Amino acid sequence: MRYLLMIYSQERAEGAPPELIDEMKRSHIAVMEESAKKGVLLGVEALTPTSLATSVRMKNGAAIITDGPFAETKEQLAGFYLLECRNLDEAIEWAKMIPTGCKGGEGCIEIRPISELPRRR
Repeated sequence: MRYLLMIYSQERAEGAPPELIDEMKRSHIAVMEESAKKGVLLGVEALTPTSLATSVRMKNGAAIITDGPFAETKEQLAGFYLLECRNLDEAIEWAKMIPTGCKGGEGCIEIRPISELPRRR
């Protein structure tokens, strides 16, 4: 089954210290390499800050376009891993390895099974 592991973390206006950014990159690379080696990695992406986001809402049939995220929260979606796992327990084990947002209680990894949609031929 495919699982989306969404990484939520806190954005900081001042940005993270360079040594922390380097440590996070190394840690993510290790998880990406290990999950690719095990054959479960289907995709991984980092997202730009929410200041570059655009939200589209529909109201009475008209699109309302606004800058920024759709909700004011302490944590923002920072990126994701798309994995093919045997079950939720395996997805949880991979989520434990993802470094962003897990240290210091400043974020979380949300795991969601992918709902298979019918494919058109």
